[in-house]
Amino acid sequence: MTNLTKPIFRDEKAARRHLEAIRWPEGPFCPFCGTFDNVQRLKGEDGRLHCRDCRKKFSVTVGTVFERSHIPLHKWLLASHLMAASKKGVSAHQLHRMLGITYKSAWFMAHRLREAMREINPGPLGGEGKTVEADETFIGGKEKNKHVGKRNRRNIGGTGKEAVFSLVERDGKVRSHHVASVSAKTLRPILVAQVDRKSILMSDDAGQYRIMGPEFAKHEVLNHSINEYVRGDAHTNTIEGYFSILKRGITGTYHHVSQEHLKRYLGEFDFRYNNRIALKVDDEQRATRLLEGIEGKRLTYRRADKRPNV
Repeated sequence: MTNLTKPIFRDEKAARRHLEAIRWPEGPFCPFCGTFDNVQRLKGEDGRLHCRDCRKKFSVTVGTVFERSHIPLHKWLLASHLMAASKKGVSAHQLHRMLGITYKSAWFMAHRLREAMREINPGPLGGEGKTVEADETFIGGKEKNKHVGKRNRRNIGGTGKEAVFSLVERDGKVRSHHVASVSAKTLRPILVAQVDRKSILMSDDAGQYRIMGPEFAKHEVLNHSINEYVRGDAHTNTIEGYFSILKRGITGTYHHVSQEHLKRYLGEFDFRYNNRIALKVDDEQRATRLLEGIEGKRLTYRRADKRPNV
């Protein structure tokens, strides 16, 4: 039986039981007062529970990104699996077609799931004897691909594009940030907050890294200006590999990502990279980890909606 034929993707009761097992492995608790002991299921109201302490009714979706959604829960689980299993993402238009919901609903659904993927208070990358690669890239269309009337010949390199700064621990996780500019003033606070000072830092020969490098145990610099890309164990190939996945996903799946929402898409690609096969996480485990992240997070349409164009 393939993943997409499982009952949890077709049947509402099965979907609810599956989510309850993930969110409440030790039994249901009240999301309002936190009690375990005085919670009972209501007869004739499938999925509804009642807390005898605070006298409130609730279901497994209360206190999560799924709360107050009119979309059936089994469709939420299917969307979760598709976004977790698709290496380069799934567009809102694709979700709209596959789930049989409106495009507007699919767009908002995808952003709620990206909110569930977001890490809360992650620890620093690297550590003693570990290597962290740092680099930046730019997201945006090439001038030659634009309509001739919209081209700006002064847009060279990152000009007119959005800057993304990423940190990758070798054989570990990635952290990506949408930054206003690529400078030591902008990047240093992120670098020192996200990377253990005992780590070995790998970077290219950009000036901002030379300023920050001495703050770490060791700093290896690759001189890309003379075509030096590998020198023994010194390289930034790991982070370049991540950037290739990110750019292929944005170009091939989403086509365009607005400035307001770029951070959410970075979180989505970071989540899949941090829960990849190389780290012994398969598609089902990745989808389960996504569902484990729904609790304590809310995203209203007013907050998410800037311009639903992706």
